[in-house]
Amino acid sequence: MPADPMVGRLVDGRYQVRSRIARGGMATVYLATDLRLERRVAIKIMHGHLADDNTFKTRFVQEARSAARLSHPNVVNVYDQGQDSDMAYLVMEYLPGITLRDLLKDYTKLTPEQSVDIMDAVLSGLASAHKAGIVHRDLKPENVLLADDGRIKLGDFGLARAASANTSTGQALLGTIAYLSPELVTRGVADARSDIYAIGIMLYEMLTGEQPYVGEAPMQIAYQHANDTVPTPSSKQPSVPAELDELVLWATARDPEDRPADARAMLEQLRAIEPVVRGTGPATGQTTAVLPDGAAQDQPDAAAATAVIGERRAAVAAPKKKPTASGVAALEDHTRRRKRRGYWLFALVLLLAGLAGGTGWYFGSGPGALTTVPAVEGLSPEAAAAALEEAGFESALGEQHDPEVEEGLVSGTDPEGGTQARRGGTVQILVSLGPRILAVPSVEGVPEADAREELSAFEVADETDVRYSSSIERGAVIAVLDADGERVGDEYPEQGALSLIVSAGSIPSVVGTPSAEAEQRLTDAGLDVSFADPAFSNDVAADLVISASTSTDPVRPGDPIVLTVSKGPDLVPLPDVVGESLADAIDTLEAAGFDVQYSFPEAFIGLATVKSMNPGGDTEQIRGSTVTLVATLEL
Repeated sequence: MPADPMVGRLVDGRYQVRSRIARGGMATVYLATDLRLERRVAIKIMHGHLADDNTFKTRFVQEARSAARLSHPNVVNVYDQGQDSDMAYLVMEYLPGITLRDLLKDYTKLTPEQSVDIMDAVLSGLASAHKAGIVHRDLKPENVLLADDGRIKLGDFGLARAASANTSTGQALLGTIAYLSPELVTRGVADARSDIYAIGIMLYEMLTGEQPYVGEAPMQIAYQHANDTVPTPSSKQPSVPAELDELVLWATARDPEDRPADARAMLEQLRAIEPVVRGTGPATGQTTAVLPDGAAQDQPDAAAATAVIGERRAAVAAPKKKPTASGVAALEDHTRRRKRRGYWLFALVLLLAGLAGGTGWYFGSGPGALTTVPAVEGLSPEAAAAALEEAGFESALGEQHDPEVEEGLVSGTDPEGGTQARRGGTVQILVSLGPRILAVPSVEGVPEADAREELSAFEVADETDVRYSSSIERGAVIAVLDADGERVGDEYPEQGALSLIVSAGSIPSVVGTPSAEAEQRLTDAGLDVSFADPAFSNDVAADLVISASTSTDPVRPGDPIVLTVSKGPDLVPLPDVVGESLADAIDTLEAAGFDVQYSFPEAFIGLATVKSMNPGGDTEQIRGSTVTLVATLEL
């Protein structure tokens, strides 16, 4: 095999490649040394022929981003991602060990107890991903890493997608065909429940040593996933407990609605049945016997046992031949070998008994026993770590935004407080970063129900401030106010308190309408109508509304509005001043409430006589109207 040109290369001036670990469809993984931090890392380098393909490069970068969002003891840590010339790479935690696929190749199948141990770790890591809104989409034994130090981690988020995003694919189905869920086969759509289906197939394979569906072509297998029901593991391996049968059937239901909602739900059920699987709870499955080689097998039924006993009795009753000299020597040699084998068998039985007792102690009352994770929400990280240590757990720090817990205090743990976890395991302490700061959508002019939906990331008060508005339609939002009653800005804390000002529509215009009609329209609009004293109006006819006035600003439904109704024009008698002196005529008309207009020099007013007037005298005219006089000078 030609030497790999990457071995010995310095990537990005920092990562010295030492040897190749594995090669996959998208990339090759190498062991490297981080020269800056002086530690061993695994560096994943995209294949050169894919580097120019934006789709593959996007998926490669997506893996880095998805995995980097996770911080969990059962997820492979991602340290760095970058580009060196035309080479895209991803730097991960290096875990010397094997994969679950390697383990299955060596042992074919695992015991129920071993399967539960591995599933607990895998589901814990996957629950962290699902909680972060990430769907793995490529779960299979090759992506479960079993480190030499006993750690179990989930890796290879190369096909991961955000759970809130559209996860359908218009291309060929992604992921390994043996673990694809029915909805991925038929519709190309995946969510957290698709991961659960793959977990169920993996559990079946661990318990039975084979996959539930096989075929000569991938489409045959895909067809079975879409149309058949996964059989129970006990139909292939009768020693599998009924509880694990039920767990596999639950996880692999063809309808996603019938599966666990996410990895956390399945993990809780796994931990609930674990005591039964280990034999520390009520027994429900078949009886098993421990054979000298340590394998658990079903005890034979009565008919088979009778047949075996009969065979042994026939062998004992058969006539014995007299041995020859050579036969005597052979018999003595055979006897010596049987004695040696007996010693070994006796020693093996003692060893197995010791292991069984030690295992029972370890998982029953020792470090591996299940115990309740204490609730530490609201404590400082130091106090939370001390509480976990006292309960028998290791702790690791993580962070998450929490709108309710003050920044710097513990907002939760993984596993959650009150749930069961193995003593001595690691519990992640999640320290609050406070609420996320979110963009506030603009909802001015939007109907109230739609505005509340757009503002669902915040706590919008049920009560609204309803006001009349001449520019915003009835039922639409006028403004959004923050907790201080001010108009909210472009950004606001997640689940922060907001309130809405909603339009009651415009106040009806009633000037010039009959008073009864005006009162009805304003009452229907929600206003409290009252009347002022009627007033004369030279512009508005009698019994029509002159004005509608409010005393509140802003005006809300139920506020008062006062109407003033017209008495019509203010008519007064117009004296006839024709023949009078101009000066006397002016005095008379002004005293009667009229405005007098004339055209005559002021110096001769006392000498002039009124010859005509407009309008004519001895009539009724509007108070304050103008009377025009025509006068001549009398000499």
